[in-house]
Amino acid sequence: MASHAFIHWVRGLGLGIGPGVIALLAVVSTAAVLAWPRPERGGLEFWTFAPHHTRMYEPVIESWNQKAGSDHPDRQRVSLSTLSTGALAQRAQAGFWAQTPTADLIEVEQPMIGRFVAGPIDEVGFHDLTDRLREEGIDQRLNPASFAPWTSRGRVFGLPHDVHPVLLCYRADLVEAAGIDVDAIETWDDFERLMRPLIADLDGDGKNDRYLLGLWYTSLDDLQVLLLQAGGGTFDAEGGSLIASEANARVIARVVTWCLGPGRIAIDAPEFSPSGNQLKLEGRVVAALMPDWLAGVWINALPGLSGKLKLMPIPAWEPGGRRTSVRGGTMLAIPRTTRDFDAAWAFAKELYLSPDLARELFVTNHIISPIMDLWDEPYYAERSAYFSGQRSGLAYIEQALNVPPRSSSPFHQTAMQRILDTTARLHAYAQDNGVHDDQALLPEARRLLAQTEARVLEEMQRNVFIAGGWRR
Repeated sequence: MASHAFIHWVRGLGLGIGPGVIALLAVVSTAAVLAWPRPERGGLEFWTFAPHHTRMYEPVIESWNQKAGSDHPDRQRVSLSTLSTGALAQRAQAGFWAQTPTADLIEVEQPMIGRFVAGPIDEVGFHDLTDRLREEGIDQRLNPASFAPWTSRGRVFGLPHDVHPVLLCYRADLVEAAGIDVDAIETWDDFERLMRPLIADLDGDGKNDRYLLGLWYTSLDDLQVLLLQAGGGTFDAEGGSLIASEANARVIARVVTWCLGPGRIAIDAPEFSPSGNQLKLEGRVVAALMPDWLAGVWINALPGLSGKLKLMPIPAWEPGGRRTSVRGGTMLAIPRTTRDFDAAWAFAKELYLSPDLARELFVTNHIISPIMDLWDEPYYAERSAYFSGQRSGLAYIEQALNVPPRSSSPFHQTAMQRILDTTARLHAYAQDNGVHDDQALLPEARRLLAQTEARVLEEMQRNVFIAGGWRR
């Protein structure tokens, strides 16, 4: 009987069984959120997903809270909670759907943003900060590209935390011992030609085990870095598809040839893994794509490479092309359900525009601030023993204004995964047919990407919960 009632209810809504089940789950989850006991807290509640952010923010929050009160009526005490990425996203989204309070300030990681800006623009769960940023001149102080991931249909929904330009980190000890001049490298063609002598059989077993690049065709992050650098990706600022673009076809064809055949130059040395770290320490990886935050990770996790590395701009895809890319990112957003927007906005500016926090970000994590008027601070110009005496902070700052824009589309993550799957299909095609030249692979890359784009666009149209409001 219950099943018959459910079917009649679904038909009454004009939905199919699949969407009906989703609608029912939404109703149940909303009821659960409304019924969930929520402790009352004074002041502002702040959620972050990053434990290392928590450690950096605690002194700022402590100082802020000491001054909060009757002497500073514009301030409210702030309490900080660290949640897992999944828990933060689910709790925030459930609160937006149910229109119940969440936190007053929420840090959002770049891969999460699409789910929060789906649907009509006036139904996004975060405050639109566009006008505030302009009125207070903050948009002129921050690196323009840093706003792109948090911008949907021309409106900005968060204060940027970072820039995250990407450089190429290379084994300077190996490169310089071989007499290779990296200043002569402008393009990826130059890189392959000049660096190829460093590919070597280190253990004498007749097989190469040192390669030029530590990346693999199955790495979504590295592939996205290269697609963005080349002017490709998933969607443009207006939501138009870039999936079947010529830039994407060129990149996936080249990446596939880097990973197979007699001309192979890449090795699978994943970040955050003991095996990948060991390959780097053993000198089996000559170069790797390195956003500023990853430089901080290597400094802390791979001290054995100190003094052996240097940074350079990423080789361009064509002469005069872009020499950097971008990976990762965080924003600070204020939900519409906040109890006091002005107090939340005042704290957001105190935290994210703090010169002290900018210095701490760089000193502890090698992350450059998006605040352009701080780029002349002396700590960015200090020489890094880890990077062989280079002024590594300035090396990232020099490329910050060239960081490519990124999509905030709710379909971005799906599209990026489909492009990665397409790259794997192209790799299988190349292997099965013995095709090891990127130019020879281009026709198949174009064909596969065209199929992928058609499937993604069809999926987008079928998504009744997003497609109907995305362009409004």
